[in-house]
Amino acid sequence: MRFEEELRLETDRVNEIIHRYLPAEEGFQRTVNIAMNYSINAGGKRLRPIIMQETYRLFDGHSRIVEPFMAAMEMIHTSSLIHDDLPCMDNDELRRGQKTVWAAFGEDMAVLAGDALLLYAFETAAKAFSLHESPLKIGKAMQVLAEKSGINGMVGGQTLDVEKSGEGLSEEELDYIYVNKTAALLEASMMIGAILADASNEDVRLSGEIARKIGVAFQIRDDILDVTADAETLGKPSFSDEKNNKTTFVSLHGIEAAERRVQELTDEAIHLMQRLTGENRFLTQLFLSLVGREK
Repeated sequence: MRFEEELRLETDRVNEIIHRYLPAEEGFQRTVNIAMNYSINAGGKRLRPIIMQETYRLFDGHSRIVEPFMAAMEMIHTSSLIHDDLPCMDNDELRRGQKTVWAAFGEDMAVLAGDALLLYAFETAAKAFSLHESPLKIGKAMQVLAEKSGINGMVGGQTLDVEKSGEGLSEEELDYIYVNKTAALLEASMMIGAILADASNEDVRLSGEIARKIGVAFQIRDDILDVTADAETLGKPSFSDEKNNKTTFVSLHGIEAAERRVQELTDEAIHLMQRLTGENRFLTQLFLSLVGREK
C-alpha cells in the first residue's frame, strides 16, 4: 500500500477515535461545546495523535490506553490554534479553509472554547485510568502532557512569541519559540506513546529528541510555505508572518538557508530513529513527508 493511502486510512482511524471523546452539544453550555467541536471537526492533519499512536506501536503497544491521550493531544493543539487566531494574537479569520472560531462565534466564545478544550483534554486523558492499565505509566504520561502544554512548553513558547510580536527576535529567542510553541506537543506525542508502551527511559528520551528536531524542521517548513504558497493551498492567509511583522527563520536567513536547515534537522532525526529499539517504517515516512510538504 502506498504511503499516501496508509496515511489517509490512519487519519480516518484517528478521527474516529477523537470523535468518540468530543463533548455532546447539549445543556446550557451547548454553545461552547458546539464551538469546541466546530474547531476540532474543521479537520487538520492529526499529526500529533498519529505520531503518538505510531510511536506506541513502534514499542509494541497493543491496548486502547493510548486512545484518550491521542484525543487529548488533538484537543490541546486545537485549543492553541483557536487562541492563535484571536484578534489580540494573529487576528486571522481563516483556518483550514473555513472561518476561525472567533470569526464564526465571536471573540468571547472563542476564548472560552480554547480554554474549555485545554481543560477537557486533561479530563479526556484521565479516562485512561479506567482501562485497567498501570496507573504509574498513565501518571507519567499525564505529567509529560501537562509539562509540554504549559509554561515549560507550548504556552511558554507562545508567551515569548506574543511578547515580542512586532519586534525583532534574536536567534536564541526564535529557537526557544520553535522548540516550545511548535515542537513541544510533537515531542510530548512521541514521548507519551513510548511511555504508554513501557519503552525504556533511554528510548523515551530519544523519542523526545527526535520529535523536537522534526518539530523545528516542520516550523521552518511552515515559514517557507508562508512566503511561497498561496492562501488556497495553505487553507489560511499567506504572508501572515510578514503581515504581523514576525521574525522567522526565513526572515533571518533566507529561503535557501531555511531549506538547508530543514534537511539537516531531518537527517539528524532519522539517524536517531535508527537508535531506537523498535522500528516503524510508516512513522519514518511520515516525518519525511512533514518536512517536505508543500501545504
